[in-house]
Amino acid sequence: MTPVYFDTRFKLGLPLSELPDSFAIITAYATTGEVWTGEDNHAASDALRAELEQGGKLIGTITGYSPATQHAEPGYAAALEFEEACKMGVRFKQDAIYFVSSGTLFVSHCDHRRSLKPVAQFAKRVDPSG
Repeated sequence: MTPVYFDTRFKLGLPLSELPDSFAIITAYATTGEVWTGEDNHAASDALRAELEQGGKLIGTITGYSPATQHAEPGYAAALEFEEACKMGVRFKQDAIYFVSSGTLFVSHCDHRRSLKPVAQFAKRVDPSG
């Protein structure tokens, strides 16, 4: 698994207190190692948001970023079970998704290698959005 996944920090589009006990963090931007146009990234992200909204799974926006490189990807907090989140990640060409359960942040590949790997306490990875 790409080590950068274990350093990711997050900026929330809603108060931390409004998040459920368990949720997925998923994006639709170009997966690690790929380069897509800005237009392609936005189109994929819009399609993901629409699917989450249509299914009543969208909780809010969340941006994951690397403190080392400042690379950031806007994404979504979604009311998805782990397996469902991984399957959606595959459909949106993602290498990995994050999953939060009982306050713990996990990362997992989306494909056949899927397995929850603990990262940290989620609250300790959240930065002020302002």
